Amino acid sequence: MRGPLLAGAMGGPLARTIRAKLTAALQPTHLEVRDDSPLHGGPPGAETHFGVLVVSGRFAGLPPLQRHRLVHEALRAELAGPLHALQVVARTPEQWQSDPQNPPAPPCLGGSKREKRREAREEEEEEVGKK
Repeated sequence: MRGPLLAGAMGGPLARTIRAKLTAALQPTHLEVRDDSPLHGGPPGAETHFGVLVVSGRFAGLPPLQRHRLVHEALRAELAGPLHALQVVARTPEQWQSDPQNPPAPPCLGGSKREKRREAREEEEEEVGKK
């Protein structure tokens, strides 16, 4: 299951900021901003996990790492603060024209550290109870 696609001014404040900053920095011909936060167990409206698909002529001739760096630079303040995870698909207009598909978001691989510590404690207590 994927998060909602955010078109235009839809979405929460962070989603709108992501859209505005990427538009200003990269002048994309196509931009999708997807809030995947609900898939990661956060409270409603958390806006912590996003996926973006950016199609821009600015990516021409650049390897994927350099493209991602341009996206990260545009969102530097958000990545230093409220934005916890960002999936980036960065394509040139020619790449998008030949394959206009956004790959699926990767699955969430687990909960928070607190949740993992709790699970480990519970497993230890079960082992102690068996002895």
